[in-house]
Amino acid sequence: MTQVSYEEFEKVEICVGKVVKVEEFPRARKPAYKLWIDFGDLGIKKSSAQITKLYQQEELINRLILAVTNFPPRQIADFISEVLVLGVVIGDGEVVLIQPDREVSVGKRIV
Repeated sequence: MTQVSYEEFEKVEICVGKVVKVEEFPRARKPAYKLWIDFGDLGIKKSSAQITKLYQQEELINRLILAVTNFPPRQIADFISEVLVLGVVIGDGEVVLIQPDREVSVGKRIV
């Protein structure tokens, strides 16, 4: 595994967001949802997430998540993903979302 310095890590902006809208994403190559996530002062950002097997749309609404907010936007089919939602890949390749264990303000940066 490649080591990075703390200064390099500091360049990655990981922030708390709250999912405010979820839609199915049938045009994605692998099953996915389109997410709209509120990051407070950063605004509402979009992301595509391959989390359909472990999460239902309705249980994602108002869920706090962590996401990288300073990657360049990426086009996925006909959708622009603006942030990278973070999760843990488990044995079968499914993704478990990472979230704060307490209620915190959206937009707060992880340090």
